[in-house]
Amino acid sequence: MIQKLSYNLRMALDSLLQRPLRSFLTSLGIIFGVGAVIAMMAIGQGGQEAIVEQMRILGSDNLIIEPILEQKEEDVKEESGKEEVKRFSPGLTMLDAKSVAEIVPGVLSVSPEVIVETSFLRGGKKRSGKLIGIEAPFFEQASFGVAKGNSFTSEQFATAASVCIIGHGVKAKFFAKEEAVGKQIKVGKNWLMVVGVAKERRFSQASRDELGIRDFDMDIYTPVSTVLLRFKNRARVSSEDLRRAAMDEGDEGESNTSTPQTENYHQIDRLVVTLREGSDMFASAEVIRRMLFRRHNEMVDTQVRIPEEILSQKQAATNIYNIVLISIAALSLLIGGIGIMNIMLASVMERIKEIGVRLSLGATQRDIVIQFLSEAVALSIVGGVLGVLVGLALSAAIQELSGVRAVVTAFSIVLSFMVSFMVGVIFGYFPARKAARQDPVTSLRYE
Repeated sequence: MIQKLSYNLRMALDSLLQRPLRSFLTSLGIIFGVGAVIAMMAIGQGGQEAIVEQMRILGSDNLIIEPILEQKEEDVKEESGKEEVKRFSPGLTMLDAKSVAEIVPGVLSVSPEVIVETSFLRGGKKRSGKLIGIEAPFFEQASFGVAKGNSFTSEQFATAASVCIIGHGVKAKFFAKEEAVGKQIKVGKNWLMVVGVAKERRFSQASRDELGIRDFDMDIYTPVSTVLLRFKNRARVSSEDLRRAAMDEGDEGESNTSTPQTENYHQIDRLVVTLREGSDMFASAEVIRRMLFRRHNEMVDTQVRIPEEILSQKQAATNIYNIVLISIAALSLLIGGIGIMNIMLASVMERIKEIGVRLSLGATQRDIVIQFLSEAVALSIVGGVLGVLVGLALSAAIQELSGVRAVVTAFSIVLSFMVSFMVGVIFGYFPARKAARQDPVTSLRYE
């Protein structure tokens, strides 16, 4: 049986090689069909990996509270005899962080962040960057830690010590040929002692753009108490603030037009809340919204983001998009199969006499079926192999030119190859069956 199959396969290849151009044109549908399926599945797999990466970045059990700088005020009709009372919000503060930790049920940890745009200076090198004030849970919530040195101690948090942990990129920039731990770096107007170097965090540009996250490797981290005491505390009223307020009050009524104040008055720039496993994130988010609404004098100047909800919606949209793309690519395989069936039917009509001779010499109908089916399968196999190469090249080109992540897996290659093989079997069977049912006498007389 094996010898007969190998003999028929050799005959099929010889028949294809006798008409190389026609064979190549026939297999084009399979080639581009397989290539398109592999490329589309690669894009889909890249999208899934991007979502997993984003979930790892944001944390599946985290809620993110961020300030809203621009306020939209609705016109309120004043009642007779009553003056409108203008409300002021203290903004997102450390007291809010403490209240969330104490009041909201199911909270595991709360990590406030204060972000200061400043400059880094050392050894004649200077660049702009972000100083991030953090508390103890930050590194655990952000799913990365310290590669060299130590994390901050409770004493350093309590005393607002002049210490910092630098990102991997900062280390490469300012301490390229020396050990960073134990050295000092000037941040703004203050010198900070480096106690640790954070682990490298590699994110795709797409993840940064979609999630609006910064480059963690180029940040410097210090206790939030250090930032509020030594760098910037927006909750503290300075003499400059009083002078500006007096000027604004003196200008009141001179102009009918006013511009909304967009200056950041929030003490903290980000608050990450980690919930215990199994907690209802939506209920907790609603509790936090209402609590902050009351604490901020009924002004909506914060927003609560649920990363899991955002990424779930994105994953559902990505799945639909991938199904549509793969379905369109699968049509190419269907068209390729129809092309194979068309050529094989033409081949049967061209070789009527050959079929008659084989049948008259003792070949069975099964032998004829195997002969023509082998040719159809050989066409689809050759097309499948070339299609895999096209798919790999297409995936690489898409990733290079468009920046979309494309990850080719062994499963997509095997699946596409097996589908092309089945296309050859299915669409080659009808012509092979038609050839086997030819009458030997009629076939020998066929002109």
